[in-house]
Amino acid sequence: MTNTLLFHVSDIHFGLENNEALNWFSAEVTRLQPAAIAITGDLTMRARHNEFRAAEQWIGTLDAPVTLDVGNHDMPYFNLLERFVTPYKRFGRLRSVVEREIDLTGIALVPLKTAVRMQPRFNWSKGWVTGRALDDCLARLDALPAGTRALVTVHHPLREVGTQGTALTRGGAKALAELAKRDVLGVLSGHVHDAFDIMEDTPNGPVRMIGAGTLSQRLRSTPPSFNELHWDGESLRVDIRTLENIEDEAMKIDDVPEDAHPPREEGEPVAPVGAVPRTDPPVS
Repeated sequence: MTNTLLFHVSDIHFGLENNEALNWFSAEVTRLQPAAIAITGDLTMRARHNEFRAAEQWIGTLDAPVTLDVGNHDMPYFNLLERFVTPYKRFGRLRSVVEREIDLTGIALVPLKTAVRMQPRFNWSKGWVTGRALDDCLARLDALPAGTRALVTVHHPLREVGTQGTALTRGGAKALAELAKRDVLGVLSGHVHDAFDIMEDTPNGPVRMIGAGTLSQRLRSTPPSFNELHWDGESLRVDIRTLENIEDEAMKIDDVPEDAHPPREEGEPVAPVGAVPRTDPPVS
């Protein structure tokens, strides 16, 4: 029987990384030897050159194939010309793992880009699945060998929130509906800094959405964490690993918030752990 272990980590935010969490994650990679690692975006805090150098050095120590999605924090923030013309230039040697498809026995990691250089709304940090990005992802899925299941990796959760003007990820509902037609086990994402594992209904059937927490200092409501994915050829089990001894269910949020800022008002979706920082670490 197939028994594949994958690690899913997100929002490391080099520049505001948590070194204790990074050392712990690296040790777990060495100890458990996952078949692959999915990093679902926001590798850096402000896409600075020194942040990418630190990230490259750390990823180079991980003894497993890595695929890396681009997050909204990973494109030049201060240099708009570079953001528009060469947005991935600062990834350097990491460019070889950006949006990389990883094919394993019976299962594949397939990227879907949600972070864009610019978009026709004020907040460029939110996600947008363009037609071109969706077509590329669907073509990759359709080219997989018969019987191969897929995990689609994104930075922004695809669940739509609110109206079109304020939606979390523009085009997310359409993407989910298309993914529901294919042999997709789930969609792995980051961005909101808390873990979740929910089913999203679409006109073509449900799609499983799996979010990872953060290994940075920018905590939302739960401690630093990552996901262990166990695939036995029939079912996918998700275990949330945390620096603190907290049960899986307590670590999960039951809805997808619109951003990665700490919850501030009554009714915002937070995990029962409720470890909300008094102040959000600076973003610059």
